[in-house]
This record gives sequence, C-alpha cells and structure tokens, in this order.
Amino acid sequence: MNAEQQAVTVLGLGSMGSALAAALLDRGHPTTVWNRSPDKARPLVERGARLAATPQEAIDASSLTIACVLDYEALYTVLDPAAVDLAGRTLVNLTSGSPEQAHEAVKWAGSQGADYLDGAIMTTPPGVGDPAMMFLYSGSRQIFETHRPTLTALGDPLYLGTDPGLASLYDAALLGLMWSTMTGWLHGTALVGAEGTPAGDFTPVAIRWLTAVAGFLTTYAPQVDAGRYPGDDATVDVQIAAIDHLIHAAAARGIDNALPELLKTAMEKAAAAGHGQDSYASLIEVLRPPARD
Repeated sequence: MNAEQQAVTVLGLGSMGSALAAALLDRGHPTTVWNRSPDKARPLVERGARLAATPQEAIDASSLTIACVLDYEALYTVLDPAAVDLAGRTLVNLTSGSPEQAHEAVKWAGSQGADYLDGAIMTTPPGVGDPAMMFLYSGSRQIFETHRPTLTALGDPLYLGTDPGLASLYDAALLGLMWSTMTGWLHGTALVGAEGTPAGDFTPVAIRWLTAVAGFLTTYAPQVDAGRYPGDDATVDVQIAAIDHLIHAAAARGIDNALPELLKTAMEKAAAAGHGQDSYASLIEVLRPPARD
C-alpha cells in the first residue's frame, strides 16, 4: 500500500491524540479514531475521520494503531478487551511512561501476536505535524522502517535502538534538560528584571549564549565517554568561584537561589572528590552511581 494512503487508527483523543489524528488527516491518511468520550471526536469527524464505537472496531479498521492515552493503566484498560484484535497488526504506543513500562508493553503485545513500537513525543500538541519536531522511537528496527513514511506525518521520526525502553528514557532525560534550562532562564530573567530589564530584552542574549553552551556539550561529551576531564577551559574550582557571584547578586535582589545553590553543592561534591582542577564535565562522577567492583 502507498504510505501516503496507509490507514491509521488513533486511540485516545486528548489534546495530543487529537493533534496526532489531525496531522494524519492533513497528510491524506484514512484515519479511524476512538475516544472514551465520543464528543471529542466531532472536529476530527468533520475533517474526514471515521469514528469507531469501540476500541475493537477502531483496531480492526487499520493495520497500524497509534495509542496516546493518559498513562499505562488507561492503555491496558482500553486494549485488554481488544487484545485479540491486535493479532497480526502493529501498535505504536505514544503514551508517556517509564522504560520499565515499555518493556512490559512489548511483552504484552508479543503475547497477543502484535508488533510493537514504543515512542515519545518531544513537542506540545501545536507542534505535531511540524517536520522540525522530534518523535523518538525504540524497539524493532524493521517495524520502525516499515511505518517510517506514515510516522513522518507526525514529525521527524528518530530511531534510537532496539531496546524498547530507550524512547522513554530519552524522554525523561530530555525533559530534565528542558526544565533545568527553562528554570535557569527564568532565574536569570528574574535577576536582570530586578534592575528593570524586560524579559524580551534579555532573552535574545540568553538564546545566543545557549548556542555557545551547546558547543560546551559537544566538547564535554567525549570527556564523559572517556572518563577523563582535562580542565583546560575552566575548572570546577573556577566555576565554584563564579557561581558565588551569581548567588550573591541574586540574594542582594531578593531572588530565590534554590537552583544555583543546588548547582554549587554538586560542584563542591565534585571538588571534594578530587575534580577541582578538572572540567565541569567531571560533575558526572557525582551524579551517576559509583562504579561496581
């Protein structure tokens, strides 16, 4: 079948599930939808989607089913009664969860005779369908390659590897990076805002700085992999002195310092462990669990 015309079923029509179905419709895929509350399907039906009365009917309509529901408990509540209908079909699960839940899900799907691919959506609903937005997938490469053309309708599909838990693991790691970055930006915005600088003036400078920070990550990644941290750019001891300036400036302006104090604590742990003259990348040694003998 032409990938541009592949029929797809979407289970779950919250904000994200509705965006997934809409993106598939926009790319010309015959799309069947199901949701516990059928009213949520009305805008999609008006755009050409077919509303199924039950999950079984929805799964029967397509060889590829995409599930995006609240959590894994909701996923099994929906799928268990329709398990027999999944045999010989493919389930792509975009429900947020843990790597351990992904491993259980692939076993469950296999026991039903279904192919399974786990995924993570790295955007908010308005970004679905944008080719610049990442959708992460892990599990069988063959299943991924078979359905890649269809998955491209949702965003840029990135295959991470055969371990089905990788998409969830990356999702958690990348969300941690996002929250840390945005909270750091907000702390900086509050700091300069205390002197009357609008966020709109500070942010372009911050974004330019983040470009430089991305270069640091590229430099530090090989150090982390090698376990060697030459401090030829800026040592941990230098960073500790520098963060004191941030803490003092923020404290003088009444800015909450929980985040920089947390970062300073990690730096001091690294220095105490003998990494004071190493690069900032050496903090990985106090963040990850100790190596086993």
